[in-house]
Amino acid sequence: MGKVLECIDDELAAWIGQQHIFFVATAPISANGHVNCSPKGGDSFRILGPMEVAYQDYTGSGVETAAHLRENGRIVIMFCAFNGKPNIVRLHGHGEVITRSDVRYDSLAERFPHNTGTRAIVLINVSRVSTSCGYSIPKYEFEADRDTLDKWATAKGEQGLAEYRVSKNAVGIDGLPAFEN
Repeated sequence: MGKVLECIDDELAAWIGQQHIFFVATAPISANGHVNCSPKGGDSFRILGPMEVAYQDYTGSGVETAAHLRENGRIVIMFCAFNGKPNIVRLHGHGEVITRSDVRYDSLAERFPHNTGTRAIVLINVSRVSTSCGYSIPKYEFEADRDTLDKWATAKGEQGLAEYRVSKNAVGIDGLPAFEN
């Protein structure tokens, strides 16, 4: 059953490294704002230390995570075992969006494979590591990573991506600022 762990230890880090998908959830301060939950995939998640993680944030249509983090920093990452032993892991913490203009960006980006569509790195200081059973999570077999976003980003090119981010990624659905242009 569920446990609260002191940190992300080597065993948990190895299990996280085997997962093909994770979910990111954030929420604005306002009770009228929209809670956001986003699936993430690809080789985009890294454990930087026992209480620090990061993931590549790819250019896309939504910017709720960035908007919420700019407003209040609250974030939870969830991993589910879709094969093997049932397990769910949640990493609660405070997140920060690290854009290319930040002096930390290059050193963080070096930890990930190059991806043309990367618009930022989300850096998270983890405050709570917990597991739960996952007994009701269905089993699925991993087939392959999708390359649709990679092809879209490559076709847009750096200039096209920059223009897209200016026109589509400035504010979230609740009007909160996401990415500065």
